[in-house]
Amino acid sequence: MSQKTSTSDPNGGGALEAHREFRRTKLPAPRPDPLAYLLNRFVALATSPRRLINYIKYRCARRSVDPNYLPIRLDIENVSRCNFRCTMCQVSDWPKLKRAEDMSLDDFKRLIDEQYGLLEVKVQGIGEPLLGRDTYFEMLRYTRSKHIWVRTTTNASLLHLNHNYKKLVDSGVNEIQISIDGATKETFEKIRRGSHFETVLANCKIINAYCRERGVERTRMWICLQQDNIHEFLDFIWIAQEIGFRRMTYALNLNDWGQEKWSAVNRAVTIDDRVTPEMAEDAIVRGRRVGVEVTFWNNTSRYNTADPGRICPWPFDRAYVSSDMRIVPCCIIGNPEVAEMGDARNLGDEWKGDAYRGFRRAHLEGRIPTVCRGCYENIES
Repeated sequence: MSQKTSTSDPNGGGALEAHREFRRTKLPAPRPDPLAYLLNRFVALATSPRRLINYIKYRCARRSVDPNYLPIRLDIENVSRCNFRCTMCQVSDWPKLKRAEDMSLDDFKRLIDEQYGLLEVKVQGIGEPLLGRDTYFEMLRYTRSKHIWVRTTTNASLLHLNHNYKKLVDSGVNEIQISIDGATKETFEKIRRGSHFETVLANCKIINAYCRERGVERTRMWICLQQDNIHEFLDFIWIAQEIGFRRMTYALNLNDWGQEKWSAVNRAVTIDDRVTPEMAEDAIVRGRRVGVEVTFWNNTSRYNTADPGRICPWPFDRAYVSSDMRIVPCCIIGNPEVAEMGDARNLGDEWKGDAYRGFRRAHLEGRIPTVCRGCYENIES
């Protein structure tokens, strides 16, 4: 396990480390509306004594191999298939852009019911959730009926069909993250292969207009910055304003999906340290002028084995459930063929089982598993 170093910084990595520290501590990160979020949590805890007890145990606990609580967050993948072949996504490797069958509504409901500690759920995994059609909307509605905070992600390509944009907003979902990785047709369709730029923009306009009509704030534009779109860095702000977003987030890293191949592919196009403090400040100011909140998401500057407070929280409070009901360590891996923690139909037992215990112990002792190393700034993946 070797330390990451800079080969171009004459100060021996000092400037690079300062830059990373700036990104980690100074850049505004995406956050839900604090009042709505806290109110939802209050209702969730007030309406379920078991959830309240679980949450108290979670808040009082120190990170350990054997937690005495159930996870408080889940990512649930309703479908593991997509209609795009994005250049930075592992779906591009899957036969017919599909890994497994869709999750059934019965399995989904059973999972939600059994995991009584849940306060937050993301309904989406590696794929486009709207391919799940009306089952997807029923999943969202069912989760919200339990007073669980719900967010989801979409590529927006199917929002115009069958009034999907209305169904999505009316499901009660708390946040809809929409991926826009190019500010021009050429860039967008080069990265998001199989897409149609004009359709996606038109669909963003109609869902944002519907949110305004309903008087709700639900959407967030999300940009995966990379070599092929960094030249459009500021243009994304004007696109966001044009198609009706009031919030947008630049993601500064590309995932490696816990796989050596994708580590090499995405490392070749990552822009990692190219967003300078000056660029970030310029974007924030320009966004403010046109009514768009600009934030940044930065994965690799968040985790570091040298600081116990900066070990990845996933093993201790959250899990990912794939569409075929298998437990995966996190959304960055998102594929049980790469790393699996057990059967999600028995998530309560698996959460305290040998696989999870060993996984937590490795993190606590600084022996970060190979599939997790891409998210740590001081470890070579």
